[in-house]
Amino acid sequence: MTIKGANFIGFAQSARGTEFFKAFSPERGIELEENFSIATTEEFNQALHLAKKAFVELQHSNPHARALFLEAIAEEILLLGDFLITRCIEETGLPIGRINSERGRTCNQLKIFAQLLKEGWCLDARIDTAEPNRTPLAKPDIRRMLIPLGPVAVFGASNFPLAFSTAGGDTASALAAGCPVIYKAHSAHPGTNELISSAIVKAAQRTGMPEGIFSSLYLSREDALKLVEHPTITAVGFTGSRSVGMLLYHAAKNRPIPIPVYAEMSAINPVVLLEGALNDQGEEIANNLASSLTLGAGQFCTNPGLVIMIQSKASTQFLQAYAQAIKASQPQTMLNKSIHKAYVDGIDSLKNITSLNKLSESALPAYNFNAKPTVYTINAIDFIKDLKFSEEIFGPYNLVVSCSNQQELKELLLKLEGQLTATLHATTADEKLAEWIVPILTEKAGRVIFGGYPTGVEVCHAMQHGGPFPSTTDSRSTSVGTGAISRFLRPVAYQDFPDYILPEILRNKNTLNALRLINGEWTKSNIG
Repeated sequence: MTIKGANFIGFAQSARGTEFFKAFSPERGIELEENFSIATTEEFNQALHLAKKAFVELQHSNPHARALFLEAIAEEILLLGDFLITRCIEETGLPIGRINSERGRTCNQLKIFAQLLKEGWCLDARIDTAEPNRTPLAKPDIRRMLIPLGPVAVFGASNFPLAFSTAGGDTASALAAGCPVIYKAHSAHPGTNELISSAIVKAAQRTGMPEGIFSSLYLSREDALKLVEHPTITAVGFTGSRSVGMLLYHAAKNRPIPIPVYAEMSAINPVVLLEGALNDQGEEIANNLASSLTLGAGQFCTNPGLVIMIQSKASTQFLQAYAQAIKASQPQTMLNKSIHKAYVDGIDSLKNITSLNKLSESALPAYNFNAKPTVYTINAIDFIKDLKFSEEIFGPYNLVVSCSNQQELKELLLKLEGQLTATLHATTADEKLAEWIVPILTEKAGRVIFGGYPTGVEVCHAMQHGGPFPSTTDSRSTSVGTGAISRFLRPVAYQDFPDYILPEILRNKNTLNALRLINGEWTKSNIG
């Protein structure tokens, strides 16, 4: 296989521009040889034209056909074999185990959306049949379902080159919904993107999908905003920093016709450690927390960036064990130069803050673009005074806050911003304290974890990956799990339509064998 450095405009590859960039190997500290072409205005407009045209056909497509398409994407990704793995490692510095795991997750989430489409309940078909003899007014026949929004812009993430990028959760859920995708490729792993894009295109051609169902573009910052502002685009999926996410959000909000932006942004994912848990398993928690913090060089949106405790003998012993675990941890290569610089600058900015004390950092040397795991401590009063301490430093860093009493703990928790996750470690000895902590954590986060650690997001029907602002721009949505499809669907009710004109899932005969709500009862039965 060879990397051409081209954009994917529908089913064709195109590199007509005069502006180029190169991929970078963070492990070797060198640029890779291929030139990647920034899309021209002509290529940009052609991709959007094809997406709009494809939607006309796609919005009425059979969900089973879309399921076959998603399954075919997973098959084509696996057929890329070791070449994909090698290229992905080269562009990210991530270890082979992580890349293999992420490839598996990417394929599995495509398959779970395919299964969802085959079962049909995601379209939320609801039917209330007519009662012409009802008095004083006859009841009409009303049938409601979810339909696709239209073409979606998806922005790839830097920290997940597979699972949150080209064929990641946003793309998979949008395609499952019946929405064409214009994918804005991330410059950190363009070769990986090209390979995955080729797999999506092959799958589309194999399964008879319309050209324009997927395009992948390398865009300048200016053109990325134009993509959000373009009237063809009906929604945006984004994973990344708060600054960029809010830039896209405001661009979408200020359009003549505003559109939703589902942006997953910053979070520090607080971990609350109560005394009973620290007494019972303080050293184990210290070691497991250090492993969670340093996993993937801390480059996860669910990284445990904040640890909160009430001062006690058990908390002191925990800090000693935690300091040792961090000291023994291994510096790891970060994804790219800009992420590494932001981490180093963020850690450097803490050195002269008198209210902070360094608890520990890795004792091992950090070379090139490696990041040293680092932990600071602060007391609750100083933390509450200045909430800049709750800002994310992306990487293997966290801050441990010690509270003098329960009142300080409560005040601190109430001051926190919205989070993707919040974690509680407690035992029955902490029951009364936990009773009022859990409701606060539920208010602050989209996923509340008991006795575990926030890193690791299971792809399943029940997963919620999204929380109150600023962790996401819409706390009602998720970017992981089958619930993600709802972001790109909207409800439509059909009143008094003849059966033959209705969408297939709403007709009297349930040919799709989908679960439907008929006159208040969930059933797969036919009507009449």
